[in-house]
Amino acid sequence: MRVLITGATGLIGSHLIPHLQQQADLTALTRNVSRAEMALSNHNMQFISSLASLSNLNEFDAVINLAGEPIVNKRWTAAQKQRIEESRWGITQQLADLIRASTSPPSVLISGSAIGFYGRQGNEIIDEGFNSPHDEFSHQLCARWEQIALEAASENTRVCILRTGIVLSKKGGALSKMLLPFKLGLGGPMGTGNQYMSWIHIDDMISAILFLLSNADCEGVYNFTAPTPVTNSTFSKELARQLRRPCLLRTPSFALKLLMGEMSDLLLTGQRVVPKRLQEAGYPFKYPTLADALANLHL
Repeated sequence: MRVLITGATGLIGSHLIPHLQQQADLTALTRNVSRAEMALSNHNMQFISSLASLSNLNEFDAVINLAGEPIVNKRWTAAQKQRIEESRWGITQQLADLIRASTSPPSVLISGSAIGFYGRQGNEIIDEGFNSPHDEFSHQLCARWEQIALEAASENTRVCILRTGIVLSKKGGALSKMLLPFKLGLGGPMGTGNQYMSWIHIDDMISAILFLLSNADCEGVYNFTAPTPVTNSTFSKELARQLRRPCLLRTPSFALKLLMGEMSDLLLTGQRVVPKRLQEAGYPFKYPTLADALANLHL
């Protein structure tokens, strides 16, 4: 199998490549080839810096599109929002166009998205059939991202959309940012703590991608979250318990809004998302509960 992957050096991509390499010849699209070669030096793969030299994707059997500017690294100025959008929409549009231009197109496009598609929600359990998203930046970003990816769908190419939750890993992602204050005994809920956090262990994230890749009947939108979302308060208490630290301090909403602006909405609001379609397809979660997931990470 020949696979083109974008976002290879990101949290998900860097964990996926060692597993994917066992069954595929890999080509990674990256803005900085020398940096990617250094980061992935242990893996035998090819790198390209642009899709401009390609007129089609006939040589690839599958495309995995994970590229995108990190959404929480910088304050959401108008310029930063534009960078976040263009880093997702632009490359996805290029891939969709190349797939449609192929006479022997890849059989599958697996393309990233996020549970931010649903926007802020309350306690309602949300699966892939939910059709009343809150119209805010995260929804607009993901809705357009998904729409572009689905342009590649045809009788020859199935498209799978990954609406990903909070990916739990010690190496990068949200959890790595939370560990230090919690280890110092300074961690605790954010805002009311009642907002839901829909999470997924990095091992399930990778295994579920490989599951979709190998199952020709799988297409459309999939929530990449564990079956048991928890409130921020519950998450904080469990993380503190695993680290054997107190969970006493609460970060007030106004402080996060002052520090982060509009981006604080990602932390102060949430969604109670479940992976209905993954489970219906037969994917067996390795870490369905938060306690098991955090224990496995050996924090």
